[in-house]
Amino acid sequence: MSDLSTVDRTPAVADGAATVDRKSLLNVDRVDSGYGNLHVLKAVSFSVGEGEIVTLIGSNGAGKSTVLNTLCGVVPARSGRITFQDKDITQMPVHSIAAMGMAHVPEGRKLFTDMTVLENLEIGAYLRRDKAEIKKDIEAAYERFPILYTRRHTRAGSLSGGEQQMCAIIRGMMARPSILLLDEPSLGLSPKLVLQIFDIIQEINEQGTTVLLVEQNAHMALSIAHRGYVIATGEVILSGAGRDLLGNETVKKLYLGEE
Repeated sequence: MSDLSTVDRTPAVADGAATVDRKSLLNVDRVDSGYGNLHVLKAVSFSVGEGEIVTLIGSNGAGKSTVLNTLCGVVPARSGRITFQDKDITQMPVHSIAAMGMAHVPEGRKLFTDMTVLENLEIGAYLRRDKAEIKKDIEAAYERFPILYTRRHTRAGSLSGGEQQMCAIIRGMMARPSILLLDEPSLGLSPKLVLQIFDIIQEINEQGTTVLLVEQNAHMALSIAHRGYVIATGEVILSGAGRDLLGNETVKKLYLGEE
């Protein structure tokens, strides 16, 4: 793996301000995983510090979604070690990892399409018992996204793509996670909606939630990320500050469409 900066020790903020020390929240150490006989991830290692936006970029089939599925326990790790909040979660079940504060918004949104927007948001808070605070969070979501309030009694399956993505992200945030895993949040959206979704991601981060972002739109992802990792054929091949990866010749040629 080519390391463009001392990313694991002093990650740089995306706007070019001075580097800051961040406590490690998530560490992935030489993790292998896959599906059946398919070996997808090969000794993948990376870290995410508290308060960061970290992005994983790469071509289709590189293993990015498998990373997120392995972290949240959907796909068991075959070897290696995953620590979250200083606890080994490598072999933990999905519900235990979620209870620790990891929320996953999968590719394709995966909303309960026959349920209303409100019901989907309530399901996002299923591990919580603070009903008054849940109500406040839903009201805050409606205030931030008035369209969801308008559609609150509408079946989620009848929402537009952008509305579904908003609902999926807010459903993930209803758990009040310490880290939010986002898988291809801009997939299938218009350029205008892509900008809106990335504004939402930055806002979530600014309010204190760490974000691990898998995204095909490498330019947008690296533009908002503190740090990034490039994955190819199940391996991390490059890492660095987001702005440094944006200027890397290999990244520009292979992932940004620049010569």
